[in-house]
Amino acid sequence: MQDDTRRTGVTIARDATVQLTASTLGGEVKRLEERLGAAGLQAALEAGDFDAASTMLGTDWPHMERAEVLAPDLRQAYAGLPGAGFGRLAAMEAALSEDKAVVWIIRDGDTPAVALAAPARVDGRTLGVAYVRLPLSRATFALENAPMDASTYVALRHGSVTLLERGDVEQSEAAERMAVPVPGTNLRVAAAVPHVGRAPFGLTGIPLFAVSLLLLFIAYLTWRWLPTRLVVGEAEEEGPAPTLAEALTLPAEDNAMTAEAVAAKAREADARPAPVAIDKGIFRAYDIRGVVGQSLDIGVAELIGLSIGSLMHEKDLADIVVGRDGRLSGPDMVAGLVQGLRKAGRNVIDIGMVPTPVAYFGAYHLRTGCCISVTGSHNPPDYNGFKIVIGGETLSGDAITDLYARIADDRLHIAPSPGGHSERDIAGDYVNRIADDVQLARPLKVVVDAGNGVAGEIGPRVLEAIGAEVIQLFCEIDGTFPNHHPDPSEPHNLEDLIGTVQRFDADLGIAFDGDGDRLGVVTKDGQNIFPDRLLMLFAADVLDRNPGAVILFDVKCTGRLPGHILRNGGSPLMWKTGHSLIKAKMREVEAELAGEMSGHFFFAERWYGFDDGIYAAARLLEILAMDPESPSDALNALPAGVSTPEIKVAAPNGDPHSFVERFRKQAHFEGARASTIDGLRVDWNDGWGLVRASNTTPVLVLRFDADSDQALKRIQDDFRAQLLALDPELPLAF
Repeated sequence: MQDDTRRTGVTIARDATVQLTASTLGGEVKRLEERLGAAGLQAALEAGDFDAASTMLGTDWPHMERAEVLAPDLRQAYAGLPGAGFGRLAAMEAALSEDKAVVWIIRDGDTPAVALAAPARVDGRTLGVAYVRLPLSRATFALENAPMDASTYVALRHGSVTLLERGDVEQSEAAERMAVPVPGTNLRVAAAVPHVGRAPFGLTGIPLFAVSLLLLFIAYLTWRWLPTRLVVGEAEEEGPAPTLAEALTLPAEDNAMTAEAVAAKAREADARPAPVAIDKGIFRAYDIRGVVGQSLDIGVAELIGLSIGSLMHEKDLADIVVGRDGRLSGPDMVAGLVQGLRKAGRNVIDIGMVPTPVAYFGAYHLRTGCCISVTGSHNPPDYNGFKIVIGGETLSGDAITDLYARIADDRLHIAPSPGGHSERDIAGDYVNRIADDVQLARPLKVVVDAGNGVAGEIGPRVLEAIGAEVIQLFCEIDGTFPNHHPDPSEPHNLEDLIGTVQRFDADLGIAFDGDGDRLGVVTKDGQNIFPDRLLMLFAADVLDRNPGAVILFDVKCTGRLPGHILRNGGSPLMWKTGHSLIKAKMREVEAELAGEMSGHFFFAERWYGFDDGIYAAARLLEILAMDPESPSDALNALPAGVSTPEIKVAAPNGDPHSFVERFRKQAHFEGARASTIDGLRVDWNDGWGLVRASNTTPVLVLRFDADSDQALKRIQDDFRAQLLALDPELPLAF
């Protein structure tokens, strides 16, 4: 109830601030335009008397701090630099280039101010440009006086600068979610309310209050009853227990009792907590991943580090980079991992909290060839895991299971002395490396939704460095992911991004997953551009410079992709899903580019061949900035049919692999081509369907794609019938 009240209150305060600010500044612009149209000022402009025009412009203007009219060449303003201020000049240049009145926030000396500028015309001829400076209070007045709850947050912002904020400033990072532009200006009003978790027992309001009273009453009775029981049952203390030496001097019967107590204390002192058993199930097809507190803890992380260090010892590799995402369990996982690596004699370079691609970059940049990213990727907050690169190769399949076998068989190397440990910050090097290679031909406005994942800090930095204007959404790093799950492959996770793109009239929306190695994209008109269509755009760009190159894609990608690659002079190749499996195949066939339907993109051309959602976003903006069409038009023009997102179905008995194996043997589809590269993909001339086992969670992954709605329904019906024939209880929702 309090949350609803606060949310309503902050919305009212935000909207009232927007309306009053727009009205106040709009009134000042109207005053400027009226004065420029006055007969006396028009005559002064016609005569070229800018001093007289300036005087008439500023006469009896409340709150006015400066008013002037200059010649349209602005020679006088340029001659006064830098003392006269760049902000003033920029506002006047903007008025001339946009050919209309503008409202800017500028810094005049150390003081921010409101700047109004407009072309000064006579009979349609621009004979000058007018400039008026007003105090910042003209823009902040509305917010200063808006009634609001102190536990909420409202701020007036201009670009990345907060002009005024009120309420709980700790909520400032999350405020862009509720931000609204101020019409007629470049300002916006951002707002936030405290995050409220789900109520206990699923109750709210009066029922929850009643249950709370009942629990308090029970607690009171327990408090009144428990001390009495303790006093009645307790034996009186007889002073401190004797030491072992004292016990030996006591009488025999006393000595026997004391010796037993001393022995018990000794056993307790020697006791150690039992180690958590290693769950073989956390060693997946292309990484290690489990639930913290169940299959993962600091002790398990240490054993994994020792196993990886032992493998490095056999390969004569000494140094390894370690980074982590923003999950709450990350520091403990890193501590255990580093301890194990150092026990094996490996030198650890800790690069701190960074996206997975920055850890991969570190292996190249610091020339170790080895790295580990401690991350749960897009999984829920209680998950964590390890993505591992050794000797330049991402471990997968048998190499991952061999790490478990080393632990189970006690084939672990313990070095005579521990390895070294150092810390490095390579985030700036990563940003510079991309910005040195990618620059936009024209500026684009993009909204970046990091889903509170670890890409929230460095992702916007990269895109701003290449020339984009970035509006941040959920970019504060929070391992509880309070706003939505950090998985851009799920369409419902993109709803806030779509709304923010439309509210700010941005060119594009960019979404990253929890560790920044996957990319999601939405357009201004609310379209979710699936990664297989993005791969078409990337492929055409890469093939323009590398004719005949191999372009790799996974089994979940659209059937229109191979033809698109062929038409652009490339060699399409379909392969298994999984970032490490794709990277291994890329090296084998020397592919220049690869992509997965999940949003992983791998650029070998101009980059290092690892999956990097942030770099892929930079390359996407580079391509779109060179296209004369709008980004939405360019993306919507890509070949498209009718398709579903990934459909995830809980696997019977939690074992998706055995179910898919049985389905492959039993299913029979008339008039279609079956592929068993990864699960079962069935292609018809007008579409296809896929069932495969997830390698990260106990679910079946399905996807369907067709040329028409009718074909899609036919394919789905065929799959549904054959799946239910194998298991009638399968919870299918398509």
